[in-house]
Amino acid sequence: MKIAKIIHAFVCLTVISCNTKPSQAESSTVKVDEQNVLELVAQTPPMGWNSFDAYDCRINEQEFKATVDYMAENLLEYGWEYAVIDYIWWHPEPGNWDTPRRKGHPNIRFNEDGSPLYPEYTTMDEYGRLLPSVERFPSAAGGKGFKPISDYVHAKGLKFGIHIMRGIHRVATFNDTKIMGSTATAKDIAEPFDTCGWCNHMYGVDATKDGAQEYYNSLFNLYAQWGVDFIKADDTMFHPYHAGEIEMIHKAIAQCGRPMVLSLSCGEAPLSRADHLVENSNMWRVSGDFWDNWESLEHNFDLLNSWSPFIGKGHWPDGDMLPIGKISLQDRPHGVERMSNFTVPEHYTLMSLWSIAKSPLMMGGDLLTTPESTMQFLKNEEVLYVNQQSVDNRQVKKENGQAIWIATDPANGDKFVALFNLSEKERDVKFRLEDEALRGSFKVRDLWEKKDVGVVKDELSAKIESHGAKIFRLTSIIE
Repeated sequence: MKIAKIIHAFVCLTVISCNTKPSQAESSTVKVDEQNVLELVAQTPPMGWNSFDAYDCRINEQEFKATVDYMAENLLEYGWEYAVIDYIWWHPEPGNWDTPRRKGHPNIRFNEDGSPLYPEYTTMDEYGRLLPSVERFPSAAGGKGFKPISDYVHAKGLKFGIHIMRGIHRVATFNDTKIMGSTATAKDIAEPFDTCGWCNHMYGVDATKDGAQEYYNSLFNLYAQWGVDFIKADDTMFHPYHAGEIEMIHKAIAQCGRPMVLSLSCGEAPLSRADHLVENSNMWRVSGDFWDNWESLEHNFDLLNSWSPFIGKGHWPDGDMLPIGKISLQDRPHGVERMSNFTVPEHYTLMSLWSIAKSPLMMGGDLLTTPESTMQFLKNEEVLYVNQQSVDNRQVKKENGQAIWIATDPANGDKFVALFNLSEKERDVKFRLEDEALRGSFKVRDLWEKKDVGVVKDELSAKIESHGAKIFRLTSIIE
């Protein structure tokens, strides 16, 4: 059966329009505390598609709508519901020059006095709030922002997300724009020394300054008006960890009147900040940018294992997007345009690990040109059930070229066991049931094959290709 969509009924939360006066809000709503706002969304790991791996910073409205159409027709029934536009959506022609480190870099350039060399390349309102470029997103004309695109996404039964960079734009700071809801201005809250090392558009915001929270509130009030359901907030954890701005973003969501998933990027997230991440976000990147090579995939076993104690409703350690299918269109953002370099066995390992570790599942490949043979990895209801519904997810061991993960089906107590062959040759991967105090006989079902494969009592064993995986359901037999 298909993965059922979980529809959250926000019966107790009266959504406040973003221009409602405080007195009206107090008389007509029940205040929801910040932690409850996080728990209103992401009850299960979010599933969807993000534009970065395929389009870098260059997706346009036509391409995005075509992707949304594909998702609605082919993936929504399996639970893939978030469609997310990644970064630099306010720039009409991002990435028109190269740097020594990267072809088509999205950095902006400045004159010696700090003024922007091409101010027309930054679209914003009088309050320094970035707006979609109408050259790339024509429906945003007339101050509509992303509302028309959001309406389109919602009409298809999907949810809409955008990427934001932490901070306030450098052009807003140079122009010293006003801050909505405050007497402060952009220069009062900006920290010019606090910049992102890989994208130079923004200055950090000093959380101790008057007007700082009001600035973030104004951003999220605007996003709520647009109908945004998912925020990927970038440059928040690496390096350093920006606790103050993470908290301001969290508070801004809590006050805007619209539930939104908060995804923090990029990683590796510091494990020492785990409690803070659980308290202030729904998902956070535990890995650096993850691409289609075995070394990165194998490293995620250790990362996801370290973060497994913090898996829970409303907060999910994130292994990053799934770089499968057609990626890096026009040779950007990473390497040449290609079908994913992952082998077929490595596809099984990727999807099995992300599923049993309950990582959010965000497809990165171009849905319009990815072959159906790859899309089938996104449509296995039994494997996706493990990602969405299992509990007590953890790595049992990782040694001698193999790894074993286990989880439980809360509906009936069945066990899910994933066997991984990390070695360079085909081998038998074995799991002794006694290692997890599993006694008696168990019916075994191969979830990727969708078929029952026998009964085991003492040991579960499978012959697995190099870098491959299998995932099984074990059902206790009453004797």
